[in-house]
Order: sequence, then C-alpha cells, then structure tokens
Amino acid sequence: MAGSRTRSMARIIALGVGIGGAGAVAAAYLYDDDQHTKRQFVRVAAAESLNARPTRPLPTREQQLKSLGSEAFDVLIIGGGATGAGCALDSVSRGLKTALVEMEDFSSGTSSRSTKLIHGGVRYLQKAILGLDLEQYKMVKEALHERANLLDIAPHLSYPLPIMLPVYKWWQLPYYWAGIKMYDLVAGSKCIKSSYAISKERALELFPMLKRDRLVGAIVYYDGQHNDARMNLSIALTATRLGATIANHVRVVSLQKEKDENGQEHLCGAKVRDELTGQELTVRAKCIINATGPFTDTIRKMDNQATKEICAPSMGVHITLPDYYSPERMGLLDPNTSDGRVIFFLPWEGRTIAGTTDTPCSVSHTPSPTEDDIQFILQEVRRGDVLSAWAGIRPLVQDPNKTDTQSIARNHIVHISDSGLVTVAGGKWTTYRSMALDTLDAAIKGCDLTPVHQESQTDGLLLEGAHYWTPTMFIRLVQDFGLESEVAKHLAQTYGDRAFSVAKLASLTGKRWPIVGRRLHSEFPYIDAEVRYACREYAASAVDVIARRLRLAFLNAQATEEALPTIVNIMAEELKWSEKEKKSQLEAANNYLQREMGQNVNRASREKIPINLTKSEISEYVKRFNSLDTDKKGYISLNDLRASLKARGQEVPGETLHEILKEIDLNLNGQVEFDEYLQMMAAIKAGSISHSRFAQLAEMAEEDQRKKITVDRSGGGL
Repeated sequence: MAGSRTRSMARIIALGVGIGGAGAVAAAYLYDDDQHTKRQFVRVAAAESLNARPTRPLPTREQQLKSLGSEAFDVLIIGGGATGAGCALDSVSRGLKTALVEMEDFSSGTSSRSTKLIHGGVRYLQKAILGLDLEQYKMVKEALHERANLLDIAPHLSYPLPIMLPVYKWWQLPYYWAGIKMYDLVAGSKCIKSSYAISKERALELFPMLKRDRLVGAIVYYDGQHNDARMNLSIALTATRLGATIANHVRVVSLQKEKDENGQEHLCGAKVRDELTGQELTVRAKCIINATGPFTDTIRKMDNQATKEICAPSMGVHITLPDYYSPERMGLLDPNTSDGRVIFFLPWEGRTIAGTTDTPCSVSHTPSPTEDDIQFILQEVRRGDVLSAWAGIRPLVQDPNKTDTQSIARNHIVHISDSGLVTVAGGKWTTYRSMALDTLDAAIKGCDLTPVHQESQTDGLLLEGAHYWTPTMFIRLVQDFGLESEVAKHLAQTYGDRAFSVAKLASLTGKRWPIVGRRLHSEFPYIDAEVRYACREYAASAVDVIARRLRLAFLNAQATEEALPTIVNIMAEELKWSEKEKKSQLEAANNYLQREMGQNVNRASREKIPINLTKSEISEYVKRFNSLDTDKKGYISLNDLRASLKARGQEVPGETLHEILKEIDLNLNGQVEFDEYLQMMAAIKAGSISHSRFAQLAEMAEEDQRKKITVDRSGGGL
C-alpha cells in the first residue's frame, strides 16, 4: 500500500502543472529503479536461478583493469565481439573465473556491421535439400534454434520481421512456396509465424520499386531482427554482472608461456596494454580463447609464428536509406540480381538498410565501403538518399582440423594448438551462443578446467535488460519521468528494464512537455542521458558512443556530425576531458564518419559528376551565389551564411552553420567557391543528390534580394 502511494505521488509530482521540472527530479529519486521494476512487473525469476535479475553493479573500468592485473583466471578471452562476449557469458555461467579483453570497443568490428538479421539461412536450406547435404541441414536447424533463443532472451532488442521474396516467373511461385514452407517445417515449434503468398498488386503496394512488368507475386516468410551492437554489449554486460572481468580498449601485446614437467610449452597468460593510458599488465590464465574474428591469424601467429593462416576475409557493404524505401515492418530479399548476389531492403531503427555485397578483401581495423559496392546496391536509388554506408569483414575460415584446408568451412570451427590456444572462428551472428558452447566444451577438455557446471547454462539465460521488460513498459517512463513517448519507446527497446536507470540521468528540458530528456538531434529519439549512461557502460571515446552505444553513425552520418559537439561536451563532463582531448575526440569521430561511414565516398562520387548546366541555369546560380557573397570576395564564408540567416530573422547555432558549409565545401578549406556551388547544383540536377541546405539558403537569399530591388524601384512601397 505504501509503495502504491509512493508511485502515485511520484506520478502526480512528475506531471504536475506548473512544477513540471521539479516533478521530474522528484520522480527520479523517490524510488530505486531496481525496486521500481520489481514492483511494476510480474515476470519474476527464481531468486537462486541464474535467470534472476543480477544485482551486482557494473564495476568501473578502473576496477576491471585492477582485476585483470591482480587476479588469476581460468579463462582469458581475446575479442569482444558477439562470439567473444558469448564465450565470456558461457564461461562465467559455468562457474569458471573469466576475463575478456577487446583491443577497441565491444562490437567495434564485424558484430556491429552486420545485416541486423537473426536468421536460420533460407538459402542454406535450399542447398541442403537440392544437394542432399546433411551438414547444411544441421546448420539451418541449429541456427533456427538459436534464432528462437535470441528472441526469448532479449525480447527488448529482438523481434520477428516478415521478409518478402519477389517471384518473377510463374513456375517459381510453387517452387519458392514449397521451399519456404520447408523452412517453417524445419523450425518446428520454434517457427515464428507461418509464411504465406501475396499477389503482384499487394507486393507492388509494399515495394513500388519492383519491376512491375516481370513480377508475378511474392512469398512472405519470417526471420528475426535486432540491434546488433546493443545485443553484443548486453551479452558482455550480462557476463560481468555474473562476475566476469571485461575490459575494452585493451590490446594483447604478447602471449605468455611456461614449460610443464615434460618440457612442453603451454600458454599461461598474456601481456596486455591499456590503449587509453599505455599501462601494461600481465593477465594470468589457465586457458586462452582466441575469438578475434578477422584477426584470428594475428593471435594464432603470436602463439606460433609458423602457423598457416586460415582466415579468408570477405567484405560486405551496406547503405542506410530513408524510411520510405521499405514499409515499417516488412523487409525485401531479392536473390535474382544480375550477378547472383543477394540484395535486400530492411527497415531498421526508423530507416532502411540495403545490402549486401560479398567481396574478397584484406583484413583491416577500419574497413571502408567502396564506390563499386555501393553502386551495385544503389542501382536505381538516388545517391542523395544515402544517409550512411559501412563495410563489415566476414571472417570465413579454412578448417585447420582437416587435412584438406583448401575449402572454406561452412560452419564455425574450434581448434586447439599444441600450446593450448583455443581458436573459434567462422560462423555467423545468429549462432554466437552455440559457437561459445562448443568453444567452452573444447576448452574445458583441452585445458583441464574444472567448472561448477559441465554443461552450458546459456540456453534461455536472459540478457541485460530483459528480466522485467514488457511491450508497454515505456508508458511508465512517460508517466513517471515526463519523457516524450517516442523517446520512452526508444529507451525501453534499447535498455529494457535498465531504461529507468537511463531516465534518472536525463536533464530538464525547460519546457512544459517533455519535462526531461534533451534530444541530441531533432530527427532522432536519442537523449543526453544516454551519453552519460554510455560512459558507465565503458564507452571511452566519442566513436564508442556514436557507433555502438547510440547507432546514430549507422543511421545518418550527417546528423551525427551535427550532434557530435553536444556528445563530446557531455562525455567531457563524465570523463573529465581537457579541451585538448575534446578537440582530439571530435577530430577522430569526424575521421571515422568520413572513412568508415561513407562520407568520403559520397564526396568523391559528387566530384565525378560533369557540370552539364545550361547557360541560363549558370546565370541564375551566379545571382544566387552573389546574393550570399555580398562582399564580392569570390567565396562564401561562415559569416556570410550567418548574416543571410540573421537578415531573415533566424538565429542558427554555429555548429549547424559549420555543417551546412561542409555539405558543399569539397576541398575542406572552410569556404565555398563558385565552382563547388556549381558542382553541387549539377549533382542535384543529375539526381545524384536529392537536396542541399546550402542550395536552399542561396535560393532564398536571391529571392529576398529580388523582392528588395522590386520595392526600391517602385518608389519605396505605399
């Protein structure tokens, strides 16, 4: 009864007219968020079960580093992607003393650059049936089980997604229908929802860009989708809540070995370096697991320089498009491209992602999308609609356990070297848990470990944020904190039942509504509190925040640039950065957007467009350019933009003016020359770019000047 009165009072204060700001603060501190979620939701796990909501607070990064250097571990995992984090969770949940190090950030590699699908592999099933391939069939069966498990253990981060498969020949309709029905059948009780056929008219209604003349209908089947980087982080956070020591931005410098009584060398630890401070530590461990994806061979060669390389990296490129390229809850997969590669359009986080390519590549810490790959995806899509573009390296591997090492392994492999290095490689996002299970089974046997539980405990083990989450949980966030509904939904779907901890950090808006939660960018539901919370979840750089904690860089590179100064300022408060460090972080984040999120490719592509403007068009653009260049300098500066807007009664922040200028400043000299302006207008005319804020400003300025001249010539008006 007392708890009910407290909640009611918090809600009244939070929503009270006239004292909204104070109400939000009161609501944030009248209850403990852990107790709040326990009172509100009925999904309560058994207290003694691994599935009980962990009460251990997240250790600080400094505490994690101290643990690394002072304690002895059963297992040390190298790599903080999905597989490495999965190994850490499997290990610690079996009762083994576990540590994990990642040289960059959790999910900074392939695991944050995926297709965002949780899938069994429709195409693998087709190959299994046509080729009577039992191994392929087992792969699909395993992946379908893991798909269902991921949807269960992280319901706030994952959800079913219908995907449309267009059919262009009548005979293919029953063929595809039978194949997809077999996909449902193999899933059995784990089937998300039955597939079905739709008409040509309905298919075109959903995806108007399909070839109308050839289309005969479509099949719709179901797979899962998730926020891959957040899922990866949730796995790692769950592991540390259960007692694992995890640390990002910690690089393995060398592997440590000692000889046994027979003179045989065995791994006994690793020397690591904190990349943020330069401090070096020695981590002692009975077993070392190499889960470094594309960098598998780097660690294998640390163990034995003579070892043969097994990784055959392949690059997949994706682009982000506006939401109108796909319905809100329907994806498209088309296997009938000109060169046989599959292309898809999938709704994700309020935008559409399209891809993918499959191109052999070299291993890189900073994979970048290429113009050719983006052009393959684009085809009839306008270049100006590309909001972001990224590349991920898929670590295909040859199995060192087999004598024939020429063929690529279709599933994951686990290998133990003579000195005891356990390597796990290959596989895919969906099967991270079963990969971890196989790895720990092999490690326990090969390294003579003694876990509390011999069997894996992770099937059904709820991840960070899942314990008390419900689909309507966001309503409590709106009522008790005064958050916008869109923001509350985003927080609930990203942090699950930990969203209350995030909301407590939100600052007042100074408005009647919403009371708290300042947006980092007007187009996205990300708020200031998430940056502060990210620092508590081990974000150590601006790139960590924009790419992995928030997904802003993947959704819109330009909007990310605009939000960066605010993000860096908040991080500076949390992490006590100097002005020099703030400048360094801004520079590094902008370089990341240019190199790894496709901005350089977009810029280079625009420069290739010929200036095919008519004489009258050029004459008009001269007038517009001169209307901004009032001093006749031959270029337009930041002050010119500011003066033009001020004349229209608009005060625009300096950061926004910088971003408008950078849209068109091809040579990056801080000013816009006339040839750059013509290049922009030619790109708009060619359809390569859909719009430009700078072009709109020039047009408005020229129109204002024309009106002014007309009034002057009329004798000054009435």
